[in-house]
Amino acid sequence: MFILLCLFAYMGVQAQDVPVVLVAAEENAVAKFDWASTVHDFGEVTKGIPVTHEFSFVNTGSKPLLVTEVKASCGCTVSQYSKNAIAPGETGFVKATYNAAVPGSFNKSLTIFSNTEGGLVKLSMKGIVIE
Repeated sequence: MFILLCLFAYMGVQAQDVPVVLVAAEENAVAKFDWASTVHDFGEVTKGIPVTHEFSFVNTGSKPLLVTEVKASCGCTVSQYSKNAIAPGETGFVKATYNAAVPGSFNKSLTIFSNTEGGLVKLSMKGIVIE
């Protein structure tokens, strides 16, 4: 009887150790961007014709990546982005459209907010608007 009681007590201790290990592994899981490029040069673009570029990334982390917000440096740039969580190994995007309304060079940025370590990423677009 004493041996059975010791065996059950031992099994109870072992069972308690398993969730602790699983929780620790989850706490170390991270989402991580791997961008194809973080800068895009449009070169020369014609005034009055908006230009668009799609930045793509792969989640190389070990938990789903979620883009929570994208903020443009000015009202002349509009963005779209992957709204659903991107699983590890899957691809997502941030698409930006610049309204080429004013002649001259431009350098615009997008700030990406996410659940990755550090949380923020800057993307940039540049070029020259010609008439």
